Amino acid sequence: MAIDYNERIPNNVELSENRRLQRALEAWQPAYLDWWKELGPVGTLNYDVYLRTAISVEANGWANFGYVRMPDYRWGIFLAKPVEGRTIPFGDHKGEPVWNEVPGEYRAALRRLIVTQGDTEPAAVEQQRLLGQTCPSLYDLRNLFQLNVEEGRHCWAMVYLLHAYFGRDGREEAEAMLERHSGDAEKPRILGAFNEKTADWLSYYMFSFFTDRDGKYQLASLAESGFDPLARTCQFMLTEEAHHMFVGESGVMRIVERACQLMRDHKTDEVRKFGGIDLATLQKYINFHFSVSLDLFGQEISTNAANYFTQGLKGRFHETKIEDDHKLRDATWPVHQLVDGRIVPVDQPALIAVNERLRQDYINDCQRGLNRWNKVIQSYGIDYEFRLPHRAFNRRIGTFGDVNVTPDGKVITEEVWQRSKGAWLPSDDDRGFIATLMQPVIEPGKIAGWIAPPPRGINGMPFEYEYVRFN
Repeated sequence: MAIDYNERIPNNVELSENRRLQRALEAWQPAYLDWWKELGPVGTLNYDVYLRTAISVEANGWANFGYVRMPDYRWGIFLAKPVEGRTIPFGDHKGEPVWNEVPGEYRAALRRLIVTQGDTEPAAVEQQRLLGQTCPSLYDLRNLFQLNVEEGRHCWAMVYLLHAYFGRDGREEAEAMLERHSGDAEKPRILGAFNEKTADWLSYYMFSFFTDRDGKYQLASLAESGFDPLARTCQFMLTEEAHHMFVGESGVMRIVERACQLMRDHKTDEVRKFGGIDLATLQKYINFHFSVSLDLFGQEISTNAANYFTQGLKGRFHETKIEDDHKLRDATWPVHQLVDGRIVPVDQPALIAVNERLRQDYINDCQRGLNRWNKVIQSYGIDYEFRLPHRAFNRRIGTFGDVNVTPDGKVITEEVWQRSKGAWLPSDDDRGFIATLMQPVIEPGKIAGWIAPPPRGINGMPFEYEYVRFN
């Protein structure tokens, strides 16, 4: 399914054959470009960036590399190829042909899912708009900009669905997506994690590892949807999301590598005075970003999630690979709950615990990433190990939203929490120190002293390549 870049809006959905829809999207396009110029990466309108652009949705040919000015990036609408004979894989409609139009009885629920997902995409761009001013290297700057333009395209993906399938309501929702802004007191983004500041590159790498990983699981669940246009849209988005998580995981790994080098060379854990980020501070950032991202999965017990599943709108991670009846009428799932002052797993109907199963899949995946970071530490012979905090730690949503819990899962009083949280979460002093490290390095082949260079460059290019040209 090749993409026609001669179109004003590149697409593989034969947009030119639907003039009404084409006109509606072309009317939305200037507002999007104005948003990008106002709230996209600061001061970058004339930069030439070595970017990857999708040229098809096939696995072996969907990316083309070359210099592009970001306002000229060809954002478009790309859906994965349809699967002939595909049927709905779960819920009450299991085994029925997938829908290519919105079922009337599920219209509001589908719109809500699409709007919530779509809102996260421009939010991430807004959160990261200042980071280019303090990049540790041109390689990292280029990766930031790649993520930015792809988050923008993911916004386009959801806007297309709203315009194509939801009429006036959809057009209004698409307009509102550019009216809400990350951290805005009056019109904030829908989900809390997307109103947090991303003030430095350590936060950005943690965000890309933890919060973009939530995006992976949300998109994978929607990719199972019985509404086939949504499923196909998310399937293609997942190919780009993988790079976002790579940027986060490899970025943190390179910070760990540099910290370990400084610990070895100076024979001390106190690497701050040598321009590094100590492992204890990295653990605090892990605690914060992991806990904030856990909230994105919603309530532990959720009738909304149960309804989405039963209706065939949003499945589980890798739904078709799970060996059960895919209807969950009699199944159970362990859900962590507060019982007599202790947090223990309690079996609950699996249908209302769909969020919690997805959260557990996510936790397992995060742990695999931490294992890789820990291997770097072990390779230096250092006796330290990163740990994920307990799922109840620092939560704001769900069962544990009003409970104070230590990183190892012990319930504590508010007084103890206030006295101890500085040891578990980034303090003002920690954030202030990280801010002092954020000095831009924009000479090709050079890199900031708090992070190690990558083992390889982009698309076969060396680390020393001029990934961004400033004009």
